[in-house]
Parts: sequence; C-alpha cells; structure tokens
Amino acid sequence: MKRLTFVLAIPLLFSSCVTLGKYEALENKNAQLRREYNTSQSELSDLRDENANLQRQNQALSTQITDLNDMRNKQNDSIALLKQRMENMKMGYDTIIENYNQRLTGQSQDLNRTTGLLTARTKELADKEAAFQAKEQSFKEQENALRAKQAELEKKEADARKALAAKERELENLRSSLNNALVGFADKGMNVETRDGKVYVSMDSKLLFPSASWTVSKEGIEAIKTLAKVLEQNTDLNIMVEGHTDNAAYKGSTAVKDNWDLSVMRATSIVKLLLQHGPAIDPTRIEASGHAEFAPKVPNDTPANKALNRRTEIILTPKMSDILNLIDK
Repeated sequence: MKRLTFVLAIPLLFSSCVTLGKYEALENKNAQLRREYNTSQSELSDLRDENANLQRQNQALSTQITDLNDMRNKQNDSIALLKQRMENMKMGYDTIIENYNQRLTGQSQDLNRTTGLLTARTKELADKEAAFQAKEQSFKEQENALRAKQAELEKKEADARKALAAKERELENLRSSLNNALVGFADKGMNVETRDGKVYVSMDSKLLFPSASWTVSKEGIEAIKTLAKVLEQNTDLNIMVEGHTDNAAYKGSTAVKDNWDLSVMRATSIVKLLLQHGPAIDPTRIEASGHAEFAPKVPNDTPANKALNRRTEIILTPKMSDILNLIDK
C-alpha cells in the first residue's frame, strides 16, 4: 500500500508542471501498477499453498497413527478374549480334576485325552499371545517411525515458512534500497516495484535512448551507475535485462533491421554498462533478452501508451534454491 500511495502521489506532486497527456499517462500507469500488484499477491498465495500442502501431509500422517492405534485396540480386545477363554478352560480343567478324583476308576483314558486337549489349547493360546506381542512391537516401531516423519515434516514446514518470509523481507528491502537510490530519477521515467516475487526496475526509453538508437544517454548512464552500485551489494540475485519497443516499425539504416534487433541491442547495452560500472557483479548472474513489441504493458493504441511500452526492464530475482532444498529433502 505504501508503494501504491507513493505512485498515486506522483501525479499530485507534478500536476502543476506536466501536460495533460503526461498526466493521463501517469494515471494509466498507476492503474496498471494496481493490477500488477494484485497479480503479485496471487503468486505469493501460491507459495503459501505449498506450505498448506505440507500441512496436509502432516494431517495424513496423524490419520495413519490414529488407524494404527485402532488396530492395536482391536488386538487388545482379541487377547483379552483369548485370556478369558483360557480362564474358562482352566476352570474346566479344575472341574475335570475334581471329577477325576471322585471317579478314579474307568476315567483315566478320558482324563488323559482331556489333558492333551487342554495342553494343545494352552500352547495355541501361548503361540497366539506371542504372535500378538510381536505384532504389537511392530506396530510400535511403525508408530515411532511415523511420529519421527511427522516431526521432520513439521520442521521442514517451519523452516520453509521462515525462509520464505526472509526472501520476502529481502525483496522489500531491495525495493526500498533501489527506490531510495533512484529517487532522483522517479519523475524521469524510472519506476521500482515488486511483482511475481521479483523486483522490477522499469525505465522509459526517453530516459535511456534517443529514438531508434541503442546508445545510452548521459542521464541514463547516471541512472545505470547508481543501479550498479546497489546490485554490487546484493550478490544473491539473478539479473534479467529485457528490452521492449512499441509496435511502430523500426526505420533505421544500420545493421539493426527491426524491433527485435533494437530491443536486444538496447538490453545488451544496459548489461555492458552494469558490468562496466559494477565490476563486482558476477557476469554469470546476468541475462539479456529482447521482446520487441510482443510484451506490451498496455495496448499500442495511443501515443501515450506507446511511450509506456518503449521501456527497458531490469528484473531482479532472488535465488530460491535454499527453499526448494528444504522442500525436496
């Protein structure tokens, strides 16, 4: 909201010294920035959905533990039933012994048969109890493993949330640093904003290049010098420089033949200046690309809109490998 308030304040600050056409262009740009801000919020929501997915995994593990506990309770009921049967059989055995004592004559064979049956049943019960204890031990081991996995997932989730929050703070701090460093160029066609989890430094062509040229103006060089110093201090960023044009056909007479060539040449001119004035910047962090007129911010239907589309954007992306490693482990 601070960024939107700043953007909304610009037309008011300069309404006394700009033409109606420039004022309308700033109004259009302000509306576009609102839409892009909403888009960035949606992307951040996707990252939060990843954290929600970890929470769902955690819930699934809790459900498995509950199922194991239910199985253990059923086994406890089963062993209790077997023990009861054993007690009943022991009672029967005592009755048989008592009858045996009362009727010794002619009942030895029946007694031996009953004793053998009781012994077999007792062994069967002992075997079942041992099997149950082994199964219960296995269940406990599975439960401990699941609890350990649950704790691991909870730690990953917490670490991922912390890392994500840290990246968001880094982006906001970078945006604030760039705004402070480039404040002198804010009214000359330079804008800094966060969008899609990235920081965009957008510069109108009127600040950087003469018409149909890729040679950076003196004022543009000063802006690039300032930007390079900030980027030297932020080493954990990937840098993409994108050149954009409007849909007017290129009419130069050089080796550059069309808007594709022009947008690429402008992007590479900015890259070279960044490396020249920021010698500490690792060249492997930088990419240059041209989009010609095929990635407009607004329709190319008015001179003001065409001016908005003639721009160079420096897109700064934090390296997310640490967060991805936390999730993939």
